[in-house]
Amino acid sequence: MSVSTPIRPSRLRGPLAFAPYRFLVAGTTINSLGNSITPVALAFGVLELGGTASELGLVVAAYALAEVVTLMFGGVLGDRLPRQVLMQGAAAGAAVTQAVIAAALIGGWATVTLLGVIGLANGCLSALSGPSSQAMTRQTVPVEHLSTAVALRRLAQNTAGVIGFASAGVLVAVFGSGWAIAIDALTFALAAGCFALIKVPAVVASGDRQSLIGDLWAGAAEVFRHTWLWLLIGQALLYHLFYGGVQGVLGPIVVGDAYGTAAWGWALALLMAGFMAGALVCLRWKPRKGLAIGTVFLAMTACFPAAMALTDALPLLLLGAFLHGFGLEIFSVNWDLSIQTEIPEDKLARVYAFDVVGSFVARPLGLVLVGPVTALTGIGPWLVVVAMIMAGSSLLAAAVPSVRRLERQ
Repeated sequence: MSVSTPIRPSRLRGPLAFAPYRFLVAGTTINSLGNSITPVALAFGVLELGGTASELGLVVAAYALAEVVTLMFGGVLGDRLPRQVLMQGAAAGAAVTQAVIAAALIGGWATVTLLGVIGLANGCLSALSGPSSQAMTRQTVPVEHLSTAVALRRLAQNTAGVIGFASAGVLVAVFGSGWAIAIDALTFALAAGCFALIKVPAVVASGDRQSLIGDLWAGAAEVFRHTWLWLLIGQALLYHLFYGGVQGVLGPIVVGDAYGTAAWGWALALLMAGFMAGALVCLRWKPRKGLAIGTVFLAMTACFPAAMALTDALPLLLLGAFLHGFGLEIFSVNWDLSIQTEIPEDKLARVYAFDVVGSFVARPLGLVLVGPVTALTGIGPWLVVVAMIMAGSSLLAAAVPSVRRLERQ
């Protein structure tokens, strides 16, 4: 059921007129700044410790695996408990774990195993807050502002991501991986303070409270009630299975070897710039069949791995990264809005949890296998295969009637 949002507007206009939304955007934007620095810093931190591509894949996979395994629990809690409390607690815990990683790298006592173990803890913390964070937007603004609120929140986070990725390679090169990750620890602490200031009514469940398993089954039933929903979750599974290893493992190696450490940070910055451009377009362009159009744009994500494989010109590589981000953002805004408007409020966190689990469940496998697979096929041919799968699966999904016919409410 929908929950009214009796929030006094300020002199600001649009969704920013509402204080809970402002605190939500502030916290998630600060987090995005730090989290865009960490992947670059962690990758080069592992490599500096003498780690191989396979070991880097295992470290990144540890985080992803822990997140996927515990996300369903986070979704149930997000529909039972105050979502802002879960977000605050998870951010505070992540500030501590990231500080430990930073201290280990700075102090010279870090090991690849330690980074993997702390990655498991960080994955669990992310799982506790992720579904609540995604579902929170609808609680902080009236429904007439929801479309703009979704696009504006993503724009703010992506802007911070551009700044973070653009500076990540330089920070690592000048100060080292540990100090770069220390910045992420600080952003988590600041975000926890922002989330503590969010005041919204609690979500009221329709019907009697069920057991944990019963709540999970109710969430699953809601997902499978919508063909477009489970179909595109399956398409996302393919995306992350194949592309996860490209960004998490192959990208730093291929781009770093060809153009230097800072170039990988710039490539990710251009990817985030594509996100920004896509969000700006979505603030103005609201097509009636946004989900179908967004799914077609999703095929543009093939541009980044294709550019890695087929060009040795840095400008073309950066263009491929930008097009990847632009197409993905057009899809993501329309995907998020479809979920926000089609799913009941008291099941929203669970549906988001199923979305993330279904999308990312195969990502750890892709991260672990990308090293051995490319040892057999070669990195260039494998990048071409990944690009073909990403483009082809997106276009096929866009042609399915349930996706093609869904209209914006």
